[in-house]
Amino acid sequence: MSEKNKLTLSVQYADPRLQEIITRPALRTWAKAALFAPAELTIRFVDAAEGQALNREYRGKDYATNVLTFAYNEGEEMLDDEPTRADIILCTDVLQREAAEQSKTVEEHTAHLVVHGVLHAQGYDHEDEDEADEMEGIETEILQALGYADPYAAEK
Repeated sequence: MSEKNKLTLSVQYADPRLQEIITRPALRTWAKAALFAPAELTIRFVDAAEGQALNREYRGKDYATNVLTFAYNEGEEMLDDEPTRADIILCTDVLQREAAEQSKTVEEHTAHLVVHGVLHAQGYDHEDEDEADEMEGIETEILQALGYADPYAAEK
């Protein structure tokens, strides 16, 4: 295993609806594909109520969102071998609704959100247009390497 994408992964299905569809091996594959450094990640699937509560408490936004990333060593000076540590929260209700609205499978949309969350964990952001373009380009490249279509194709 390459040290660049060495991964310790915990998966939690607080909302078990996708447990049979989105497997731990798939989550590991998607997360590793987006890693540029070692990481210790937890991916947690939650329902709308938990997703909304977390978004309200930590971001001040009172609605459930598709993915939340809590990067625990964000902004810290990191040693070369120190892993990125983060929790990535996926809201099952929002994820399923968005997949249907975007005519994507739940698997395709989940792969995209995992890659998106892992990039956030490593310091990528989309606060301005340049950052958004860079992050979207990296996401598209990773997803296409995994065999998925450009998640932003409909927006272009």
